Amino acid sequence: MPEAARIHPNRMKLYEKLADEITEAVRRGVFAAGERVASVRQASQQHGVSIKTVLHAYALLESRGIVESRPQSGYFVRDAAARALAPAPAAARAGRKSAPPPVPATVDVSRLVLSTLRSIRAHDAVPFGSPYPDPSLFPWRRINQYANAIARRHASWNLIDDLPPGNPELIRQIARRYAENGLPVDPGEIVITLGATEAINLSLQAVAKPGDTVAVESPTYYAMLHAIERLGMRAIEVATHPVDGIDIDALAKAIARQKIAACMVMPNFQNPLGFCMSDERKRQLVELLAAHEIPAIENDVYQELYFGDTRPSTLKTFDTQGLVLHCASFSKSLTASYRIGWALPGRYRAQVEKLKFLNTLTTPSVPQIAVADYLRQDGYDRHLRHLRRVYRQQASIMSALVLRFFPVGTRVSTPRGGYVLWVELPVAIDSMRLYQAALERGITVGPGMMFSTRNDFRHFIRLNYSYPWTAQAEAALKTLGELATAMA
Repeated sequence: MPEAARIHPNRMKLYEKLADEITEAVRRGVFAAGERVASVRQASQQHGVSIKTVLHAYALLESRGIVESRPQSGYFVRDAAARALAPAPAAARAGRKSAPPPVPATVDVSRLVLSTLRSIRAHDAVPFGSPYPDPSLFPWRRINQYANAIARRHASWNLIDDLPPGNPELIRQIARRYAENGLPVDPGEIVITLGATEAINLSLQAVAKPGDTVAVESPTYYAMLHAIERLGMRAIEVATHPVDGIDIDALAKAIARQKIAACMVMPNFQNPLGFCMSDERKRQLVELLAAHEIPAIENDVYQELYFGDTRPSTLKTFDTQGLVLHCASFSKSLTASYRIGWALPGRYRAQVEKLKFLNTLTTPSVPQIAVADYLRQDGYDRHLRHLRRVYRQQASIMSALVLRFFPVGTRVSTPRGGYVLWVELPVAIDSMRLYQAALERGITVGPGMMFSTRNDFRHFIRLNYSYPWTAQAEAALKTLGELATAMA
């Protein structure tokens, strides 16, 4: 375009500039389809222009088909305009409308996890790679009703109610559940946190410092690796058996070779392997660590999702010296949206409470009280029985179909609880290539590289079986198997 034909910003009229700004906001998704834009008076005040200028700008936007006026209501973004202006996602430009762009084959764990979490947000993506349970199985409407009733009863909250250790009634309900399952705990030890992730991070901060070495299972849940990385520590991975759990002899040798500041483990329904350590092995692990004064950070977030008849023991069960920092939450069994977790930090309780205050100050009161009300008044155990039954059935279905559809030589874990399946593919298959190929077809998986700082699990993937087993899910698993077979 010739220079003389261009309209420079300083030559544009004010209403044209305002119209262009609103158009750009629609393009960026600031204003969504069908959403009301600022009233004429509001826009005049916000942009420091006259009402007449705003009216001219809105008239121009109407002529462009960006907004439409509704009598007595105001101006609204037209659906067609929002769709036309929205930038096409990379996946759509490649032929699919919702899968995210593939990530490079060589990535760090944090970047890979972030890419996978983004991919599961695609509306038509099959969420085999999701780390989250299917929320439709949770009584979230009922819990929201409690929260809304609480909000109506109390117009404002005294900040003191939110301060650590947390809401007294919720703490009492958590202690009651432990007592009912054979582990009496002191309510005064419990510290409420923003989910189990905060409990783990606070526990790690309480027992180790930057530069320290922390022992973890291999493979291990990536949140453990994130916590270690974020705090400037280094992880040493210890071989972990898919049935028996962490190799206690190998851990003893690692302790003999170097100073270990802490050990982070998931003894019950470990993510991604799904095993549950026996009581004897839990006792041996606690005794080994206690002999060397090494704290154990126990992630027991799946504690309620057992497939057997009784809830399993914990490392905390065998702790006599206060060296086990037990972390859990309701995110995997009741509601993920409220992010209610807790820590039982043993002798480190004072440090964890102080760190909670310094890190996030409080955990909001309304979610705490809503969960406490649900635990006291509703059928949590009935809900859990249904949840366990669904997960157990869907684990069996997915395991059988993986072995049916995937290439010869594929092996699967035998989860005893939780909702994830660990799949070992033939060695020739690169799970990152499979991950990328699956994304292009709207299917997500958890590549094995997410669960280690080493390259030991490149031919493994983790699958989530908590979501409804539908014809679409079965077709997606068959497609995944075909992709893997083509790479074998």
